[in-house]
Amino acid sequence: MYMALNQITTLCLAVTLFLIGSFLVKRIGFLNRFCIPAPVVGGLLFALLATVLKSFDIVEITLDTSLQSIFMITFFTTIGLGASFKLVKLGGKLLIFYWLACGFLALMQNVIGVSLAKVLDIHPLIGVMAGAVSMEGGHGAAAAYGETIEGLGVASAVTIGMAAATCGLVAGGLVGGPVVQYLIRKFNLQPSSEETEEYVEKSQHPVTEKSFMMQVFLITFSMAVGTYIGEWFSNVTGFVLPGYVGAMFTAVLVRNIVDRFNPELINMKEINLIGDISLGIFLSMALMSIKLWEIADLALPLFIIILAQVVFIVLFAVFVLFRLLGKNYDAAIMVSGFLGHGLGATPNAMANMSAVVSKFGPSRTAFLIVPIVGAFLIDVFGMPIIITTINMFK
Repeated sequence: MYMALNQITTLCLAVTLFLIGSFLVKRIGFLNRFCIPAPVVGGLLFALLATVLKSFDIVEITLDTSLQSIFMITFFTTIGLGASFKLVKLGGKLLIFYWLACGFLALMQNVIGVSLAKVLDIHPLIGVMAGAVSMEGGHGAAAAYGETIEGLGVASAVTIGMAAATCGLVAGGLVGGPVVQYLIRKFNLQPSSEETEEYVEKSQHPVTEKSFMMQVFLITFSMAVGTYIGEWFSNVTGFVLPGYVGAMFTAVLVRNIVDRFNPELINMKEINLIGDISLGIFLSMALMSIKLWEIADLALPLFIIILAQVVFIVLFAVFVLFRLLGKNYDAAIMVSGFLGHGLGATPNAMANMSAVVSKFGPSRTAFLIVPIVGAFLIDVFGMPIIITTINMFK
């Protein structure tokens, strides 16, 4: 028996699963503690249900996820519009060091993923999906790049990426606290008494219909121009550049041009709201449509690759990054954030740091630098590295 859901019904289901996921995250301690995203919870539950129904020959559900790409591009565009160059100046050289470390991590995650994929005799692009795409990129990048890689002929790339991203998210939450507590106790670290200027972007105007529509215009304008740039670049060079990448970098240019002439025009409260909604629907659609039965044979290779990723990032964070950032309390807290978003997502990084500072004391430097890099600067290195690797092995 088959059940086909149309475009609108699929959208309704995605929103419903997002709400169910939100409900469960608030009430189940494990999900809340490790900051598992609500759409991941709701989407995976539906994917599991669909797998069970298919396995017992009860019903096979097909979904029309044609709207997924629009929400995906919208989300990445809102990330670009948040990339004000003013933020980089506040972080100083520590932000640059942390940023470079994130770029190096993305490179090494792809090296590890591709190398182990070859050793395990699976397609190198599967290694890419279990590398920087799902580790530093998280669920959003796994869904986005997964579509691109599936278009290159690698079946179930989205499913593989989502599975790897979920494992990475949990691992990032598990190792962050213990590793930093080890550093704090070994080196007898204490919070600094010096005050670091903390940047808080404030909206100077209330949410109104006119203001909201202006944000919608800036987003859609960046999306329109950026997707054409991506298509043009791919056609001229033969180098695969997904449309959402062009849209995001166009949005970065739009943001900083607007800042020069009218800084009050962009309202990040509204931009972030649109981005959060788009990400929630996009991830719900991506997760609920994955076919878990298609990656059963890849369970062991994926586990080996992800375990290697966890071991590498812990060793790099403890023996390189901690010392690079000053070998002090702020450096230790930034290590916890690095482990969080290096294996999962920025909310995971913030959760790691919050748990540590609630026990040992504040670190304004860490809470300034980690969100700035994790939210959008990381993609400046991550995207070119991922795209180049994909093109090397397509």
